Amino acid sequence: MPHIPLQEHLPGITGLLEYRQDTAEPIRELTQVLLKGPSTLTEGERELIATIVCYGNECNFCNAAHTAAADILLGEHETSAKMKQDIETTPVSEKMKALLTIAAQVRESGKSVTTASVERAKAAGATDIEIHDTVLIAALFCLYNRYVDGLATVVPADQGFYMSLAEKIRDQGYVRTPGWYDKLKK
Repeated sequence: MPHIPLQEHLPGITGLLEYRQDTAEPIRELTQVLLKGPSTLTEGERELIATIVCYGNECNFCNAAHTAAADILLGEHETSAKMKQDIETTPVSEKMKALLTIAAQVRESGKSVTTASVERAKAAGATDIEIHDTVLIAALFCLYNRYVDGLATVVPADQGFYMSLAEKIRDQGYVRTPGWYDKLKK
């Protein structure tokens, strides 16, 4: 049960963003830029970065939501599942393995990111902006994970909810779209 009154039909982050729309707007905009905006990393790769952080933080809502989003964007389920077991055996490029490692280090602590891991990413072809955005995405999702779990939001058991949310992310992004929350009442 949430620690504060939230709309029952809006689980996880959705209820929190609706609760404080004034604070939600800049968070949504930043998320939209980082995960859906122009980038040399695909949207699926950026969702993998979010997923590895949510998984490591054991945030059930965010892990389920971003795993579903990554899977939809990648068109398969294998990559996110393997990544959660071992980044080094994930079927992605060496650059992505290095960036996922940096994201996992950020999840632990910003100070956990090592010069060696940054050098590895650069040697694998990562640009400075890709490294920057990886760190920022990881930090942002640490915020989301603590926000969702810190207020004990509802975590749906129905995987269909996460697939619907992932489709919304794929099709509309992270901005608030009129009427979408009303669909969750059904």
